[in-house]
Amino acid sequence: MTTNKRTAKATQESLHSIFTIPEAPDSTLGLIEKEISENLAGFLGNHIAAKERALSEIEKDFASSAIPEEPSFVSDHTRHILDKVVAQSVHTSSPSFIGHMTSALPYFILPLSKLMVGLNQNLVKIETSKAFTPLERQVLGMMHRLVYKDNDHFYEQWMHSANHSLGAFCSGGTVANLTAFWVARNNLLKADGDFKGIAREGLFNALKHYKYDGLVILVSDRGHYSLKKSADILGIGQDSVISIPTDGHNRIDCQKLREKCLELKQRNIRVLSIVGVAGTTETGNIDPLDKMADIAEEFQTHFHVDAAWGGATLLSNKYRPLLKGIERADSVTIDAHKQMYVPMGAGLVVFKNPASVASIEHHAEYILRKGSKDLGSHTLEGSRPGMAMLVYASLHIISRPGYEMLINQGIDRARYFAERINQHADFELITEPELCLLTYRYNPKAVQNLLANSSAEQQDKINDLLDDLTKFIQKRQRENGKSFVSRTRIEVQRYQGRKTVVFRVVLANPLTSNEILNDVLVEQLELAQESETFLPDLLSLT
Repeated sequence: MTTNKRTAKATQESLHSIFTIPEAPDSTLGLIEKEISENLAGFLGNHIAAKERALSEIEKDFASSAIPEEPSFVSDHTRHILDKVVAQSVHTSSPSFIGHMTSALPYFILPLSKLMVGLNQNLVKIETSKAFTPLERQVLGMMHRLVYKDNDHFYEQWMHSANHSLGAFCSGGTVANLTAFWVARNNLLKADGDFKGIAREGLFNALKHYKYDGLVILVSDRGHYSLKKSADILGIGQDSVISIPTDGHNRIDCQKLREKCLELKQRNIRVLSIVGVAGTTETGNIDPLDKMADIAEEFQTHFHVDAAWGGATLLSNKYRPLLKGIERADSVTIDAHKQMYVPMGAGLVVFKNPASVASIEHHAEYILRKGSKDLGSHTLEGSRPGMAMLVYASLHIISRPGYEMLINQGIDRARYFAERINQHADFELITEPELCLLTYRYNPKAVQNLLANSSAEQQDKINDLLDDLTKFIQKRQRENGKSFVSRTRIEVQRYQGRKTVVFRVVLANPLTSNEILNDVLVEQLELAQESETFLPDLLSLT
């Protein structure tokens, strides 16, 4: 590919050429596409987590805010993208990138993504999507069946019904959760007598009409931060998301949940939704969904399950029982771009009752007409790409048994890693894996013994030093780029509920091996020894 300096001009001819499909395979664009494919294959095949270059240095490549007055040749700008963007991106597909819920993609996704982008369908309405609309409805039906297990007749009746919807595709768990609460709010504060409903008259008039002194959402203190975003947008306020304490396994305390519901009822505050978490972001634990469903029924409130991470576990017959009770939820969020291995931007929410979404139905004269099957009439987002096609393809190519193998492998690998940590004298397992997520930290054996025989005040001092050491190791490991684990702060019961800095590992990548996990621990041990302050200070206490 040429890199010599040339001057391009914006002309009718040049603009026409970039919208025209090249016919010859050896055309400039054809050669560019070949180089991009080869470059991408090389990038994806690289097992490092990231190149060692500071973000402040990368920012210099993107410092200008001026829109160019002269165009670039496609070949020249492609080279720029390869050098400045691709080369400086995170290798989320690397088997040693085990810190976040982003993993490798199956290779069939790449050509199918090109097909999806090239077709450029807009799922807001049938006139801009045609076959993509029934395809998306089918995928929603498949995911609904995964959760609720209704019979063939149910899906024949509702899956393609113009006035109903089994759910909504969206860009991710945040919008999926928001959609669930939007539906719950509008159904709770619906039209009644002279009151036209909250969608028409707003929250103030709705509360006044129904004589409530407030609305709240109840979730464990491991609930995702997106729930507060939803409360903010829906007008009930972030403080209306009330956190319920968790037990020693990071699951909601149902006794405290019920007590809070009783207290709120006495204060004339209505519970908009009780939220069960199926796969907490920080520890991967699952709430007792069956017990929560009982409480939701008792207090006649919407039961939503945020299964953005753990929902894919339903594809495993072996581990599906971990989510017992999810089939009783009024709505469920699942992110396909997590453990279903499709690209970013594929979240969804499904509703038990196909008529639930009528409360958020919107129409317009030029689009989303009444009686049409336009998906946009029941979604928060308007224009959307056809991401459902990639989920559709994955469900067919991988299949449920294939997904079960991937899910089971991830959980088994997490258990292996937890066992290795437990066996190592200088590491401390903080949370046991329920799914394929766990937390731990480097903690020398001598320091562990000291902690076990220290007062609460002494423990705090020691843990402060361990926090600093954990941050040091995690940052250096990230900068080295050979592997990556994330870190977080969670309450640890054995230290009187103190918020403690820990390593967080997500083992969803099917390419991650036991050998790689062992190497991660070896690297962390080596980095700990490089600490010139934190480790010596710790050992001086022993």
